[in-house]
Amino acid sequence: MFKKLFKKSNDFAVFSPMNGRIVPIEDVPDPVFSEKMMGDGVAIWPKDGRVVAPVTGVVLHVPDSKHAIGIKTEDGTEVLIHVGLETVALAGKGFTVHASVGDQVEVGALLLECDLAYIEEHASSMITPVVITEKANEKDEFVMSEHAEAKGGETTIMTRA
Repeated sequence: MFKKLFKKSNDFAVFSPMNGRIVPIEDVPDPVFSEKMMGDGVAIWPKDGRVVAPVTGVVLHVPDSKHAIGIKTEDGTEVLIHVGLETVALAGKGFTVHASVGDQVEVGALLLECDLAYIEEHASSMITPVVITEKANEKDEFVMSEHAEAKGGETTIMTRA
């Protein structure tokens, strides 16, 4: 019984929100992400424009610019998907949102679609950071995946240590 009470939960996982290549967050060409100012995580070089839920939870925010989505899990962990760099300046062009604030989403649910060609032409980069912006427990640590390729909604990109 005491083992169950004091057992550390290692069953938390963040799945890739996109099909693409996993890149260490330190390699993102923006210090806000590479220096982990927003939180720790990884980034994805997308192969297509579908963005799916990386965790099960409630959609916390979708800015008017449609370039990012935040999700809060049942345990309080918050995950941010930031599609591309300098994409807020696109003012929503190139993005179609399929989720709203307050929506309950499951891993793999379609959140948004983006026009990769348009974004690549008008933004500084298509690299997509996926970061833990709020931990359920301040002491939580996460292990980042070393997979080279990811499949949206299927490949684990982060686990709780």
